[in-house]
Amino acid sequence: MTGRVEGTAIGIDLGTTYSCVAAWFDKHNRVEIIPNQLGNRITPSCVAWDGMQILVGEAAKNQITKNPNNTVFDVKRLMGTRFSDGIVQKDICTRPFKVIEGSGEKPIIVFERESIEKKFSPEEISSIILRNLKEAAEAYLGRTVTDAVITVPAYFNDKQRQATMDAGVLAGLNVMRLINEPTSAAIAYGLDKSADVNCPDEKNVLVFDLGGGTFDVSLLKVSKAGSITVKAVGGDTHVGGETFDQLMVNHCVEIFKKRENKDLSENARAKMRLKVACEKAKRDLSSTIQIPIEIDCLYEGIDFSSKFSRAKFEEINAGFFNMFIKHVENCLRDGNMDKKDVDEVVIVGGSTRIPKLQQMLIEFFDGKPLCKSINADEAVAYGAAVLAANLSGYGNKMVQYLVLLDVTPLSLGIAIEKDDEKMSVVIPRNTPIPTIKEQVYQTQSDNQVRVRFDVFQGEGRYVKENIFLDTFTLDGIPPAPKGVEKLKVCFKMDANGILSVSAEVVSTGNKRSITIAKSGDLSNKKAKKIENE
Repeated sequence: MTGRVEGTAIGIDLGTTYSCVAAWFDKHNRVEIIPNQLGNRITPSCVAWDGMQILVGEAAKNQITKNPNNTVFDVKRLMGTRFSDGIVQKDICTRPFKVIEGSGEKPIIVFERESIEKKFSPEEISSIILRNLKEAAEAYLGRTVTDAVITVPAYFNDKQRQATMDAGVLAGLNVMRLINEPTSAAIAYGLDKSADVNCPDEKNVLVFDLGGGTFDVSLLKVSKAGSITVKAVGGDTHVGGETFDQLMVNHCVEIFKKRENKDLSENARAKMRLKVACEKAKRDLSSTIQIPIEIDCLYEGIDFSSKFSRAKFEEINAGFFNMFIKHVENCLRDGNMDKKDVDEVVIVGGSTRIPKLQQMLIEFFDGKPLCKSINADEAVAYGAAVLAANLSGYGNKMVQYLVLLDVTPLSLGIAIEKDDEKMSVVIPRNTPIPTIKEQVYQTQSDNQVRVRFDVFQGEGRYVKENIFLDTFTLDGIPPAPKGVEKLKVCFKMDANGILSVSAEVVSTGNKRSITIAKSGDLSNKKAKKIENE
C-alpha cells in the first residue's frame, strides 16, 4: 500500500450506529478514509454472537433479524451510565438483547444460546468495534497501529468520556486524545477551506451534528491560520436516527394492532424485522415523498403492508425537530452571538439528510444555505485523523499549525455532605479547557473533623437533577467552631475533558485528591486479561 508513514496514528469516529476510521498520508498530503475488510468506508457499530464466534460490523448487522437477542447495537448509549438510570431502563425496554445489572450499578449485556452465557460491559462491546477498526487500519497501512484519537459527542459527561477511554485501552489502543465530534468536523471543514484564497481569515461556524444516536450543536471560531476556538456547545446524547426509527416502528406496531387485533411488541424477531424495514424507509424518504413498507409473515403468519409518507414521518418526529432548533438558539445565546453573525452552518451526521431538518435550519438562519462540502458520514473521522497527525508531529503545514481550544459541555460542581441538596458550581459549562478552577468553602458544624465531597455534573440547581460522578472524604480537619476552618476545593479538567478534584484544609495543608473514577475501574491487569480473551 502506498503512502505508508512510520508512526501513523489513526482517527476513529466511534458512532452509535456507524463507525469510521481514517489516517493522514504524507505521500498524498491528505487524509484517507480507511475501508473495512469488506471495502466499505463506514462500519455498522454492531456486535453479535452466533453461538460459535463474535461477529462485528456488517457480519453482525446482516444476521440481526435471525438472531436479535444476541445482536447488540446502540451500545454507545449505555457507556458510562448506571443501570438504574431512567433513560437506561427505557432503552432496555426497546432493545431485543438482554441487559442486567452488574457490580456498581453497571449495565451488563448478556448473550445467551443453548444454556451458554457470555457477559460483556458496554465498554467491552465498544472495544470489539474499535479493535475491528484498528485491524482494518493495520491491514491498509501495512503496520501495527497503537495510537489513536477517538471522537465523542460534545455533550458526553465525564463518566461517558472515561468509558470511551476504557474501550480504547481494551482494544489495545493508546488513546492520545478524545475530541468532541463537532470540533472534529470543524477541523475537516477548516482544512477543506484552507486552500480557498477568497476565504476570510476568520469565520464563525455553527456545526449541527445529528447522527444515529446523539445530537450536538457547537459554535466555533475557525481561523484560516489553523486555530479552532469553541465558543459554546449544546445537545442531547440520547436522540438521533435510532430515535426516529423507533417512533416509526411504534407507529407500525399500532397499525398492525388496529388491523389484525394482535400485539407484536413483545416479539423480538418481528420488531427487529420491522426496525430494519423502517430504517430503510427513513433513508428513502429523504429522496421521495412516500414509500411502501412491506414484510411477509411479520407475525403469526400475517403479512404487513403500509405506505409511509414523508409528511407522517415529519409529524411523528416534529417534537424532536423543534427541540433541535431550540438547542441551536441556546448555543448561540451561550456563545453571546446572534444568528446573523454566523458565517457558515455546517451539517454533519447521517440524520442531517432529512429534508425537513435542513428546511428548518435554513429558515432559522433567514435563508442562509447550509454547508454540505464535507462528507456527512466521514467528516468526524477525517478531523480526528488530522488531530492524530498533529499530535504525532507529522502532516503538512496546515496540520502542524492546528490549535484547538475546546470547552467543557456541562457545569461541574460539588455538594458538601449528603444533606446538601444544592450543587455549588466550580466549573461553569462552556468554560475553555484545559482549565483549573478553585473555590473556598468552610466547615458546616462545630468541631467537624471530616467532610465528604460529592461531585456532580449538569445544569440543575439541585443535585438530584444532575449526574453524580464520584465522592471522596477529607479527614484531619482541626476541631473548631462552625465556619472557622476553610477548605479549598480545586477542579482540574484536561484537554480530554477528564476531571480531577482535590480538597485541602487551608490551615494545615492536609489534602485529598481524586481523578473521577473510570466507569469500569479498569486496571491494567484486567485490561490485559480481557484483551487476551
